[in-house]
Amino acid sequence: MFPKYDVIVVGAGHAGCEAAVAAANMGSKVMLATMNMQTIAQMSCNPAMGGVAKGQIVREVDALGGYSGIVTDHTMIQFRLLNRSKGPAMWSPRAQSDRMLFAAKWRHMLEANENIDFWQEMVTSIIVKDGRACGVRTGIGLEIEADSVILTNGTFLNGIIHIGEKQFGGGRAGERAAKGITEQLIELGFEAGRMKTGTPPRIDGRSIDYSKMVVQDGDEDPGKFSYTDTPKLKNQRPCHMAYTNPEVHDMLRTGFDRSPMFNGRIQGLGPRYCPSIEDKIDRFAGRDQHQLFIEPEGWETVEIYVNGFSSSLPEDVQFKAMRKIEGFENAKMFRPGYAIEYDFFPPTQLKPSLETRLVKNLFFAGQINGTTGYEEAACQGQMAGINAHLAIKEEDPFIIKRSEGYIGVLIDDLVNKGTKEPYRMFTSRAEYRILLRQDNADLRLTPLVHKLGMKGMEDRMQRVEAKEAAVKDIRKFLEKFSVTPDQLNGYLEKIGSSTLKQGVKLNTVLARPHITMEGLKSALPELDSFLSKYDAETEGLAEVDLKYEGYIQKEQEMVDKMNRLESVFLKDTFDYHRLSGLSKEAREKLTNLKPRTIGQASRISGVSPSDISVLLVHVGR
Repeated sequence: MFPKYDVIVVGAGHAGCEAAVAAANMGSKVMLATMNMQTIAQMSCNPAMGGVAKGQIVREVDALGGYSGIVTDHTMIQFRLLNRSKGPAMWSPRAQSDRMLFAAKWRHMLEANENIDFWQEMVTSIIVKDGRACGVRTGIGLEIEADSVILTNGTFLNGIIHIGEKQFGGGRAGERAAKGITEQLIELGFEAGRMKTGTPPRIDGRSIDYSKMVVQDGDEDPGKFSYTDTPKLKNQRPCHMAYTNPEVHDMLRTGFDRSPMFNGRIQGLGPRYCPSIEDKIDRFAGRDQHQLFIEPEGWETVEIYVNGFSSSLPEDVQFKAMRKIEGFENAKMFRPGYAIEYDFFPPTQLKPSLETRLVKNLFFAGQINGTTGYEEAACQGQMAGINAHLAIKEEDPFIIKRSEGYIGVLIDDLVNKGTKEPYRMFTSRAEYRILLRQDNADLRLTPLVHKLGMKGMEDRMQRVEAKEAAVKDIRKFLEKFSVTPDQLNGYLEKIGSSTLKQGVKLNTVLARPHITMEGLKSALPELDSFLSKYDAETEGLAEVDLKYEGYIQKEQEMVDKMNRLESVFLKDTFDYHRLSGLSKEAREKLTNLKPRTIGQASRISGVSPSDISVLLVHVGR
C-alpha cells in the first residue's frame, strides 16, 4: 500500500511541518502522519508568532529555508518590533496572525511539495530493528516503512485536559490523546516525564467594551519575518490591554480548592514564564493587578484570545472572574481555559543532531523535548528534518553553534543541561546576542544550509550576497564622506549632541549614541540620495554594524576563543572512567551525554573548569 519512505514525521504541528519541509527540500521522500488533517499547523494557543528571542528564531528558521516566516507574513494581521527602546540585540519581531489563514497557508505550502505525502491516523509505535528506527505502526495495524522517523507529538502523548475537578484524555480541546508511543519508548530504555501547559478562555469580541481598554496598535511601518519577497502588511487590526483587579483575584480564589494545580491532580511542571492566572495570584499575592492582552484571532472572526488569563479553574469561576475585568462586564465565553498534562522525554537523551542516543535514525523535536512555544518547536523540527536526511545518507550532522544562532543555543541547552520545566527561549540565554540579531540571520545561516544543497537556496544566497555588498557600500560611503560644522551643527544642537568644531568623516558622527541614520538623512540630502537605492533593513544593518562595531569585535573574539574548544573532538567510545583526574560527577555526566567536543563538554552541568583542563591535557592540548 505504501512505498518505503526516507523520513516519516509523526505529528503535524509547528515542529512536524518544518521537519517535513526540511527533509523534503533536502531531497528525501517524506510521509507526514497526523491524527487529523484538518488541524495541520494549528495554533493551539495564542494566535501569534515571534516575540522576545522567539522572533529571532523565526527569522533564523526562514534563513535556513523554513516556511514559518513566509506563512506568518502572508497571514498576519498586526506586526510590532518589540524592545525598540533597548539595544539592537534585544529587538524582536512579533506578529499577530489570523489563526485560520495561518493553518490554511501552511497546508497549501505542504501540499505543493511533491516530496511530501500525508496519512491521517494515530501512530501507536515505532518499528525498531537492530537498534534502528525502520518505520511506524498505526492504530489500524498498518506498518509503514522508512529509513528514519521524527517524533513531534506536541502535547498529545497520554495528554490529560484539566478544567477544575473535571479531567479527560485529550491532546488539545476536542481532540483525543495519542497512546502507545510513550510505553514503547520506556520499554526501549528511555526516561519519560510529565509537563503541563495551559490556555485561556476564548471570548466573543462582540460582548467586550473596548472603550474601557488601552489600544495597542501595530508599527506605523510594519516589518516582516521572511527574507524573501513576501507581501508587506498594509492594514492592521489593533490589540488592546486590560487589567485584572482585586475583585477578579478574590473571585478566582473561590475556586482554588477545586484547582487541579493546587490540589495535586496535576503532577507535571508548568511553564515558569507563562504561568496561569491562579498561579500568578498565588505567587504574587501582593499585586493588585496583572496585565492582559486582548488579541483578535483573525480578520473575519469575533473570537478573542485573552493573553495572560490562562486557567484550569472550574469554568463557572473563570466566567465570573472574567466578568469583573473592566470592559468584560457582559463578556460571553466561547470556551473555558484549561490545563493539559502530557508526556515528554528529557532531552539529555539526544545527540546535538536531535537523534536519540538509544535508537539510531529516531529523532525527537518540539514539546516532546520539554520546550514550549511554536517557534522553539519549529526550529527543532527543521533541524531534525535536515539531520534525518543526512543520517540516512550517512553524512555528518548539521549542527548550529551557539555563536551562530539562537537555534544553536536552544539545542545546546537542551542536550547538555536538560530541562525540568517547559523551556522557553530568551535573549539572556544567548551569550553572543549582539552577533545573533534578528536583522542578520540570513547572513549568518543561509550560507550554511546552502552548502548542504537544500532545494531553493540559490535565490536566497544571491540575496545574501547582494545584502553583504550593499552593507559594504554604505559603510564605505560613511567612512569617506566628510561633513562640516555648517552642515551638521544645526541638527546636532537640535538633539542636544555636541557640535562639530571641524570637518569629520560621517561614520564618526553616526557612532555617537543618540545619532541615527534617519536623523542624518534629514540633515544631509547627499546621504538621503545615496541611501534611497537600499531597503530599510539593509540600511539599518549597516547602521548597527558601524555603531556597535567595538562590541561586535569583542564578542567575536570571545567566539574565536570558544571555537578553539569546539574544534577539539571527543570520540563516542571515550572511556571517561579511566581518567582519575575527573570528578565522579563529571565522569558520570560525560559517559551518559557523550559530548562531541571539548566545548560541548564544558557546558554540561556538573562538569567543572578543572575537569575540562584534565580533558585538554589528555587530548594533548
